[in-house]
Amino acid sequence: MLFNEIGLSAELLRAVEEQGYTEATPIQQKAIPLILEGKDVLAGAQTGTGKTAAFTLPLLQRLQKKQDGPRCIRALILTPTRELAAQVHESVKTYGKQRPLRTMEIYGGVSARPQISKIHRGVDVVVATPGRLLDHVRQGNINLSGVEMFILDEADRMLDMGFIRDIKQIIKQLPKKRQNLLFSATFSQEIRDLSKGLLNNHVEVEVAQRNSTADRVEQLVMPVDKLRKRELLSEQIGKGNWRQVLVFTRTKHGANRLAKQLNIDGIETLAIHGGKGQGARTKALRDFKAGSVRVLVATDIAARGLDIDKLPHVVNYELPHVPEDYVHRIGRTARAGQDGTAISLVCVDELKLLKDIEKLLNRNIKKEFIDGYAVDKSIKAELINKGKRPRSATPRHGKPSGSKPVGSGRRNKSSRPGKNARSAQGKRPSGAGPQRPSGQQRRAS
Repeated sequence: MLFNEIGLSAELLRAVEEQGYTEATPIQQKAIPLILEGKDVLAGAQTGTGKTAAFTLPLLQRLQKKQDGPRCIRALILTPTRELAAQVHESVKTYGKQRPLRTMEIYGGVSARPQISKIHRGVDVVVATPGRLLDHVRQGNINLSGVEMFILDEADRMLDMGFIRDIKQIIKQLPKKRQNLLFSATFSQEIRDLSKGLLNNHVEVEVAQRNSTADRVEQLVMPVDKLRKRELLSEQIGKGNWRQVLVFTRTKHGANRLAKQLNIDGIETLAIHGGKGQGARTKALRDFKAGSVRVLVATDIAARGLDIDKLPHVVNYELPHVPEDYVHRIGRTARAGQDGTAISLVCVDELKLLKDIEKLLNRNIKKEFIDGYAVDKSIKAELINKGKRPRSATPRHGKPSGSKPVGSGRRNKSSRPGKNARSAQGKRPSGAGPQRPSGQQRRAS
């Protein structure tokens, strides 16, 4: 279905066409008409299917109606991370450049003063992360009583990161009469419980099976001993001449250690995680997208919100504790019609995690045994400590493989429920435009 068949205004159609898109994705085809009708929507779609445009385009059209009275915030979009907030804000600006709407991002890790100044000058659309927004609310810097549309993006990730209390506090600041949209990659019981308290007479749309992975992702498991993972990864990158690889570890310490080891191997590598400063994170993303850095090692902070055009390879250096995080990780590749490969390096300690992932996917992931890396069956599985710094790993053979937020200083929740840590949120680098899939038909993301 083409964009000009789903009810968008000529102004928005021109904006979409300027980005090279003509055909709407399934989630856009289903959600946009319902949102334009003013209905509350619970939408589910696997990552990379164009859900951002599915709510930003109708949002911009519904805000074409002139506002009565003084300027106030008319639309609020909540996202779990800074990266995703920056991405969504860029989408709003791109498609709404012909509209006289003022938009802004609100997130932590940067000075609050410019945000306060911009709020006081008047803004129509706010894209925010929960922690910093709630700080502004508590200090009386922002008034949400005029919000007409409330969008909760990546709602499942919000719950994973422990934002439920913040979300409920923010909802209390909104007017009762408003349109609500809830977008989620997965539909858990917790998501359905949240939707019951948020949505009114809503319509549910879903374009992928629950917890499914992108059809165009080739998934492989490479069994390997834990102490030889780095060696195998370096060899695969070199032999395959992989030029752009996103590698996931479980901890920030592991990410730093692996990045250092890969650099010693002669592979240009940077790490990105919640412990990195805002400037370092922005630079790492920019360099990775530009191709000056070959490998980006990330924790699960990067599993959502990273929009990297034509990313060919994702590697799970360590499997995640939560099976759903596997889906989010590998969703960084094969976006919007592209092909991609997701490789998991799995040691004996992780066989239970792999089994849980395969149970979630309802399928076995193909195993590829690499010559020279036969698994030592005498090695016994060890317990993987959650949230603790892992021990340094040294192979048995050869060389070692190796600004304050506003408010009261309240800590946001980490990506693990129940753990207190600074919320991992980061800004998207400048110059990153909307992703464009290959093929004759372009699709808006």
